[in-house]
Amino acid sequence: MEKSRSNLLLIESEEILKQGDNGSIYSPHLLVPPSPCPSVGILAGPGHNGGDALVVARELHFRGYEVRVYCPISKLKELTAQHLQYVRSLGISCDDSVEKLQDCDFLIDGLFGFGLERDITEPIASAINQLNQWHKPVFSIDVPSGLHTDTGRVLGIAVRATYTFCLGLWKLGLLQDQALEYVGNAELIDFDIQYTDVQAVLGESPNIKRITSAIALANFPLPRPQVTHKYKEGHLLLVCGSRRYGGGAILTALGARGSGVGMLSIAVPQSLVATMVSHLPEALIIGCPETETGAISQLKLPENTDLNTFDAIACGPGITLDAVSILQSILDNPKPLLLDADGLNILAQMGTLQTLQKRQASTILTPHPGEFKRLFPDIPDVNQNRVSAVLEAAKQSGAIVLLKGSKTAIANPHGCVWINPQSTPALARGGSGDVLTGLLGGLMAQAVSRNLDLEKMVATAAWWHAQAGILAALERTELGVDAFTLTQYLIPALASFKT
Repeated sequence: MEKSRSNLLLIESEEILKQGDNGSIYSPHLLVPPSPCPSVGILAGPGHNGGDALVVARELHFRGYEVRVYCPISKLKELTAQHLQYVRSLGISCDDSVEKLQDCDFLIDGLFGFGLERDITEPIASAINQLNQWHKPVFSIDVPSGLHTDTGRVLGIAVRATYTFCLGLWKLGLLQDQALEYVGNAELIDFDIQYTDVQAVLGESPNIKRITSAIALANFPLPRPQVTHKYKEGHLLLVCGSRRYGGGAILTALGARGSGVGMLSIAVPQSLVATMVSHLPEALIIGCPETETGAISQLKLPENTDLNTFDAIACGPGITLDAVSILQSILDNPKPLLLDADGLNILAQMGTLQTLQKRQASTILTPHPGEFKRLFPDIPDVNQNRVSAVLEAAKQSGAIVLLKGSKTAIANPHGCVWINPQSTPALARGGSGDVLTGLLGGLMAQAVSRNLDLEKMVATAAWWHAQAGILAALERTELGVDAFTLTQYLIPALASFKT
């Protein structure tokens, strides 16, 4: 097995597509219904990606599909040439004109895959442009033809896939924002490659894991023991809000409520107490002295209570930049800590990011790209390589870093990255990040109280938050998912998987 510059593997597979019980081609998220005479167009390039496509061609032929092959390059790799010879021996139509595929029900893209470096030129560039205009379902093998494997950059032109089947290990390019409109829905074809085997061949490389429904559901603090009480189910302290940003406190608290945390305490400026009580009557609302601008000036906890009382602390949404002293007092406490929003902005302003490595407990940072740039100004643009950026951020800070975006990336300081492959642009609304802070904070507190894996709980929170957005968008459209509405879909989203 050769070493590649992207430190990821290409493994040829005959299981690119699965055969449905009704004769249709399917994946867990996409169904191409069979027509009375189903036909499929195969785009076969000169390399191993083309060989994979030709394997698919013959397998679909054996299952009764009408198969047509577009093979525009005559000089093929030896194994690919053998596959093409076999396909032709079956009587399958092979041609160098893409027009012959126009009437096909769907297309399999195996033109170019792993390791493409040069721009695609004529006549293939025109062929790709033509098939993109047909707006047919397209299944790309490993990567859509024309995308750079590492960066996701379009090399002149690229196939716009409906679905991408990534082979063996995630290709970094599929995880970049600039590639998303070409990748469509991505699915990993997992060959159970052990990370130690990857290291043996490729040396040190990111251990990239996908957050699947199965992984997320396995990490939920469910079922609860029959004999328990509220403090055994986690006690979270939220430090949030100001007179100006009272809504941020409400949304964060509602996210925490949705997590099912056993006990929720919320520290807000005194002027917000009545508002918070009206929205969350079950929570303990802690009114704190405030500055002239309406920010918390002092964290005044109830008598016989200190920060060690809580299993976890979440701080940041709406506190404004005037709450510097509050953040400093929280940083000095040896409890798992989540920082978001103004908590991150204050941290960047203080310039004490390295002090996080000295904390006696875990720290979780949840920046969006703008906050990330303020926190880590020396790390290149996150849009160029989200995986390497979040890994470097985790290394610099010693924290678990959750980088928000259409493909949320989570990294620990030890070189492991979690990617949440499913989300929705419906979450691009003000306040949805506050909901995530509360949700994650509540799950953190439960993880601590039950001795569960905190890093996996961060991944679980990202998955849950996204699934709530997806369900809400299905029922209300992408325009109907405001942050308050999102909180109301947290439990329905979970219940849809648990039933």
